Amino acid sequence: MTTNPTPGRHRLVWAMVGGLVLIAGIVAMVVSSLLAQPAAGPDDSDSPRPAEPTSTAAPPIDDVVDASVVDQGWLAEPITTDREAYIRAALEAAATFDTQKSTREEWLDYLDTWFTPDTRFTSEADQQAAMEASLVEFHQGVVLPQEEWDSLANEDGRVVATATGEIAYVPVTDDASGDMSIGTSDVTLTYTRSNGNGGETSYDEQVRVSVQVLCGPDSVPTPDSAQQAGDCKVVRYFTEPLEP
Repeated sequence: MTTNPTPGRHRLVWAMVGGLVLIAGIVAMVVSSLLAQPAAGPDDSDSPRPAEPTSTAAPPIDDVVDASVVDQGWLAEPITTDREAYIRAALEAAATFDTQKSTREEWLDYLDTWFTPDTRFTSEADQQAAMEASLVEFHQGVVLPQEEWDSLANEDGRVVATATGEIAYVPVTDDASGDMSIGTSDVTLTYTRSNGNGGETSYDEQVRVSVQVLCGPDSVPTPDSAQQAGDCKVVRYFTEPLEP
């Protein structure tokens, strides 16, 4: 007569078999994982690294004649011999102001310090006369008129100008030195006014402006500043844009 194994022994056998199967499965997974890994390559530290991209953007201008003028809502005049950078700043300064931080007269007095005599005139008297004519043209035909300033001031207004696009250059006649340039660019004027309800409203206006600058040894620096002869200065703004 055959004797059947006891239930306890039967369970022990199956537990042993299950354990062997589990161990075999784990071994198979480890081997498969090792086989799936890519072959070791050279140490990354020894591999040549791609060159860092080189920035083509022009470095910012850090030196200015008087940084404190920004507290009055104006643009600080840069100290630079870079004609394009200076032209952009000059175009923006001619329409950047805050009617709540200064009067129009104070703003114009400040902008007048950007000017230098036109060295195409040989006598000092003629240079001074030409500079005075350029200032009158600037005050009366280029910048925001007094009436519009007053209207903007009644609404706590301010304007920020931004020169956009490429600078178009026009030759300067009778400039034997070659140190003068006339640059023309589109300028975006961003007006901000009180909306009458405790908030503000802004809108843009597009204009095109030309300015003549001198970046050469005959430029006259602003007194009591770090500017030197040779740094760029304004000779004239034009009432109409000049194109090549």
